[in-house]
Amino acid sequence: MSRDTRDVVEELLRRLAEGDHRRTAELFAEPVDWQLAWPAEGYAAVPWIRPRSSRSDVADHFRSLEACHVRESNGTSVARILVDGIHAVVFGEIAQTVKASGTAYTSPFALHLTIEDGLITRYHIYEDSLTVARALTAQA
Repeated sequence: MSRDTRDVVEELLRRLAEGDHRRTAELFAEPVDWQLAWPAEGYAAVPWIRPRSSRSDVADHFRSLEACHVRESNGTSVARILVDGIHAVVFGEIAQTVKASGTAYTSPFALHLTIEDGLITRYHIYEDSLTVARALTAQA
């Protein structure tokens, strides 16, 4: 089971890097247990931070991220993937540049995934959302 979990995680990371939001969303179960670290109710300046549960929500999440950032400046990296049965944790660093202001930011992240029957049933990401929010509200 651990190998299947790792395969799905690696495929998720590959599709995210390619920017194919529809294909990325196909890796998710419906419904998916979705959580961002803060704030749970959303934040207007960061449109992708909001509750999600469906594949269309997942695709919208990644489209919203891309719409707010300079794709060519994305330096997000993965440092480690840990797998334990159906659970995986991905550690890395987000490195993005906001389109509207040109503000660059970095944030460490941890992503807890659960893979069941080849689909992602849990997507909980923990990041420095305050840094992200400040970058998105910065003036050019």
